[in-house]
Amino acid sequence: MSYAERPPPVTTDYDTAGFWAAASEKKLAVRTCSDCGQSLHMPKAYCHSCGGWETEWKVVPPTATLYTWTTTERELRAGFKPPYTIVCVEVDEAPGVRMVGYLPGRPHLKVGMAMHARFEPTADGTLLPQWYPTP
Repeated sequence: MSYAERPPPVTTDYDTAGFWAAASEKKLAVRTCSDCGQSLHMPKAYCHSCGGWETEWKVVPPTATLYTWTTTERELRAGFKPPYTIVCVEVDEAPGVRMVGYLPGRPHLKVGMAMHARFEPTADGTLLPQWYPTP
């Protein structure tokens, strides 16, 4: 099973649809409270900080800092040929917002290194941000 044949994400969920709409335009978006400016991640229709219900999707630069990672040496799911690395990054313009990504192989990584998103297609053509080390 190739990368493009992996199961596509659900893009119609009320709380996350704006993320996928932005990704379809090769943009990274974070749900934000219109009242207090708090980044809401995991995305919700209300603010866990101030209790407000006015939220919006804010486009942010697709840059991040590597928070942690793990490398898998055996096949845990079809379509993910080992070895592969799952990264967790903190989005630069949205402190506290962490996202995950998939890298093939065993890349040389270091906590705190600069990362950037590339938008890669899934089986149904949905663009998924994947995080790579910034050269």
